[in-house]
Amino acid sequence: MTLLSSSSGLKTETNSLRLCFYGAGSMAEAIVRGLLDRGLAEPSRVSMLNRSNMGRLEELADRYGVQVSSELDAKAQRSMLHEADVIFLSMKPKDAADAIRKLQGIVTSKQMIVSVIAGLSIRTIEQLLGQPAPIVRTMPNTSSTIGLGATGISFSSSVDDNQRQLAQTMFEAIGLTAIVEEPLIEAVTGVSGSGPAYVYYLMEAMIEAGVKLGLSEEASRDLTVQTVLGAAQMVKSTGENPAELRRKVTSPNGSTQAAIETLDKHDFSNGIIRAVARAAERASEMGADIERSALS
Repeated sequence: MTLLSSSSGLKTETNSLRLCFYGAGSMAEAIVRGLLDRGLAEPSRVSMLNRSNMGRLEELADRYGVQVSSELDAKAQRSMLHEADVIFLSMKPKDAADAIRKLQGIVTSKQMIVSVIAGLSIRTIEQLLGQPAPIVRTMPNTSSTIGLGATGISFSSSVDDNQRQLAQTMFEAIGLTAIVEEPLIEAVTGVSGSGPAYVYYLMEAMIEAGVKLGLSEEASRDLTVQTVLGAAQMVKSTGENPAELRRKVTSPNGSTQAAIETLDKHDFSNGIIRAVARAAERASEMGADIERSALS
């Protein structure tokens, strides 16, 4: 196993590390794709595990050249986990407690644990492992799949500077990163973790409205997609506040003002604020469920 850091302060090249993804869902695949596409990992040094879906694992092995194993081969899974420098906890939240308990006696203090599980606290991970560990808690989103993700990151006290840099480097391979204190990870979940779904929901409504007004579904979809893409790029490229950009395109007594007034009548802004807060709250509830399971 390659050490992640040393007393000399030398940084380990990411592609010399062994990475093990404990859970092989879409987020795990997004991270693997980003790391491989940017040359930050070697396929032969990446392993992906799941409980029993060999079809999914074979698909990933064919697509990326990574090593795979299901729970049906417990010996191979144990070896991949034990030899990894970085273990990504990427299973479903409902499976997390039992899966992480199985790492007791396998993981060591030299391994860095990276969690992408919504609501799962660093403290609970340590309880499930039965020991303190360098733990990186993250909240990516599904746009990571195309390298445009937004990931919140927080660290346990055992994570050193080199490991912090390593974690940032890995997640920057799939988009933007923001370092936050752990209590704010739930806010990240509400804003960006669940955020793509809010935008898709808005787009659904815009497309439906266009069709009802006589546009073909294809035209309405294309116009909506380009409008959302252009608006996001305007905010990013100009650096202006979205409120200011909105004001610039809202002429007095014009069509846009009429639309904004209609949204206000339906409490659009407060609805979004409440939705973000509820997503954050639900992430906390999920974490509490996992913690109760861990202690039972």
